Parts: sequence; structure tokens; C-alpha cells
Amino acid sequence: MNPRIDLPPVREICPTTSRRLFGEGALLVDTRERAEIERLAFDVPETVIMPMSEIERRFGELPRDRELVLACHVGERSMMATYFLMYHGYTQVATMKGGIAKWVRKGFPVTGSAGPAVESSGGGCGCSMAQRQ
Repeated sequence: MNPRIDLPPVREICPTTSRRLFGEGALLVDTRERAEIERLAFDVPETVIMPMSEIERRFGELPRDRELVLACHVGERSMMATYFLMYHGYTQVATMKGGIAKWVRKGFPVTGSAGPAVESSGGGCGCSMAQRQ
């Protein structure tokens, strides 16, 4: 049985703040699945693609000495991934509230086609992974 660790609330930041942080050297960690990213991707200076399906085995690839902003479609997967990283000792992490759906609505740069599903998205992230305790 794993001991219970109380973590502080996840730091949620809006796409506008995220964009500013990317300009200051923060790293975007996109937690969406690869097929989603092929259709529509953030157009930012540096991105690590680390889908939720890979994060448990790959999180050690992420730097601990740099600001990380995690994002997904609307923020649900990235929030789970942010808690996961915090549990493993990452301190410079935040989740992008509203994900790429809100990023697109703000008119921020992307590659690919947003389409009406992203532009009008109000909830759900397509995440099939159950939250872990």
C-alpha cells in the first residue's frame, strides 16, 4: 500500500499566461495522444509530446529545473499529469486551463486545422484513462 501524500492544488494558468511563459523559456508538454496532435498542434517554440498513455514510463525525460506547462484538449488530462509530476517531485509545473480548445478560441498560433469540434468545445477531453489514487 502506498503512503498518502498530500499535494498542494495544481497551478492552473490561462493560455495567455502560458504563451507569455513559452516566450520566457517554459517548455510545453502536450499530453494529448499523437493522432490528436497530428490533426492540430500548438505552434510554440518548444514542445515535448508525452501522451497520458506514455507519461508513467517517460516522465523522467522531463527537466526538473525548467518551468513546464502541461496541456491537453481542455485541461483534464494535463491536470492529472501535473499531479502525477508533482507526486514525483516536480515543482515548476502548471496546467493550461482550457487546453488547446481555449488556445484556439484566443486565436493563438497552431498548426493543422482546429475545426468546429475544437472551436466550440466546452467540456470533456476524450480521456479514457481513469484517475489513479
